[in-house]
Amino acid sequence: MFRRKKQEEQSEAPPPVEANESTPVAEPAASTSEAVAAEPAASVGADTAAAAETAAVAQSEPAATDKISTTRRGNRVQKVGTVSSDKMQKTVVVRVDRLVLHPKYRRYVRRTSKFMAHDDLGSTTGDRVRIVETRPLSASKRWRVVEIVQKAAK
Repeated sequence: MFRRKKQEEQSEAPPPVEANESTPVAEPAASTSEAVAAEPAASVGADTAAAAETAAVAQSEPAATDKISTTRRGNRVQKVGTVSSDKMQKTVVVRVDRLVLHPKYRRYVRRTSKFMAHDDLGSTTGDRVRIVETRPLSASKRWRVVEIVQKAAK
C-alpha cells in the first residue's frame, strides 16, 4: 500500500524540464536589470542630481548599519529583579521571581532565582533593576546591571 502511494505521487508531479523550457524565465529578469541600468543613463540634469543624492544616502546607510551592528551584541537575555544584597564591591545579588503553573494542583507557584550581577550604577537593596546576560566576569558573575528601573523607597 505504501509503495502504491509513492508511485501515484510521482505520476502527479509536473513534467520535468520540457514544460519549463517553453516559458523563458531568465530573459525577463535580464531585461529588467538592463532597463534599470539604462534608467540612470537616460536621466537629465535635475534627475541626475537627485540620483546622486540618493546614491550618497545609500552609501552612507550601510556605514550607519555597520556602526549599529558593531555596537549591538545580539538578543541577550534580560531579566528584571529586586536587589537583595549590595554588600560586595561593584556586585549585587538580584532576586528574580517568576510564576510557574504547578503540574498537579494547577495553581501558580512563585519560583525565585538569584543572580550575581556586576553593578557600576550603584544600586542598593530593594531597587528594581534590569540585568543582562554577559560573558563570565568572575567565578559567579555572568550578569550585568543595565538600568535601575525603580529606586527603593527609603
